[in-house]
Amino acid sequence: MFENLEQRFDELSSLLGVLEYIAIIFFLLIVLETAWDIYTKRRAKYKETIANFSIALVNALLERTLYGAIFIICLTLTESFISYKIPLTWWSWALALLAADFTYYWMHRFEHEIRILWANHIVHHSSPEYNLSTSLRLAWVDSLIEWIFLVPMIVIGFDVTQTIVAFLFIVVYQTWIHTEKIGKLKFLDHILNTPSVHRVHHGSNRKYLDKNYGGVLMIWDHLFGTYQAEEEKVKYGVTVPLETSNPLTINFKEYWLIAKDVRSSKNITDACGFIFGRPGWKPKENKRSKGKSLEKVS
Repeated sequence: MFENLEQRFDELSSLLGVLEYIAIIFFLLIVLETAWDIYTKRRAKYKETIANFSIALVNALLERTLYGAIFIICLTLTESFISYKIPLTWWSWALALLAADFTYYWMHRFEHEIRILWANHIVHHSSPEYNLSTSLRLAWVDSLIEWIFLVPMIVIGFDVTQTIVAFLFIVVYQTWIHTEKIGKLKFLDHILNTPSVHRVHHGSNRKYLDKNYGGVLMIWDHLFGTYQAEEEKVKYGVTVPLETSNPLTINFKEYWLIAKDVRSSKNITDACGFIFGRPGWKPKENKRSKGKSLEKVS
C-alpha cells in the first residue's frame, strides 16, 4: 500500500507539471483581467474578487498538507482491490479523458440535485459576478467528496495516476470559460463548454436552471436533455442571494442551514429529505412555504 502511494506521488509529480504550467498561465490571465477591470472601472466592487482570491489561497494551502493527498490515498486504496488494469497507451489516455468528462457530468449534476452535495458546490455559484476570478471560488471540502465519483473509473481498470490527471484536465480547462469578454462561438457552443455555455450554467434565470453540466464536451448535455443555449441576459448567483463576501460563510452557510432543518424535522424521513433531497425540498405539509435553504442554480 505505502509503496504504491509513493509510486503514485512520483508519477503524479511529473505528469502534473504540465497542468501546473497551464494553471499558472490561467492564473496570470485572471490577474490581468482583474487589473484591466479595475483600470477601466468595469469592476466597481472588489469584495467578490477578494473573496475569490481568499478562497483560492486557503485551497492552495490545504493542497500542501495531508488533506491535499486524499484523492491519491483513497483511489490507491481502491485500486488495491482491483486485480486488472487497462494498459497505459495513447488510446487509454483518450478513453480516460472521455471517461473523466462523463464522470464529471454526473458528479456535477448530482452536486446540483442532492442538497448535501449542493452545500459544497454552492460555493462556486454564490457570486453575483462572473469573471475569470470566479473560477477560483471552489469549496474547501471538495477533496473530501469528489474522489468518490472517480471510484468507478478505478473499478473499470483505469490507472490512478491516469484517472486523476484526466479529471484535473477537465477541471483546469474550465478556467478560461468564466468570462463575459468572449461572446458566442457559433457551432463550438454546441460541441464544447465555452464561455457562452458556461454563463448559462451560472445563471439563476428560470430557463437556465439545471442546464449545461458538461466539463469539456457538451455531448452529455445533449444526450441527457440538459443543454441550453444562451438566449437572454444572464443573472448570476443563486436564486436566494447569499449577501455576504465572507469566505467562511460562503463555504459553510448551506451546511448550517441543513443542520438547522434537520434539527427541526419531525421524523427521520423528513431529516433524510432535507439532507438528500433536491435543494429547496420541504415536507409535504410545508411545500407551500418558502424554503430556508440557499436555492440552487445551474
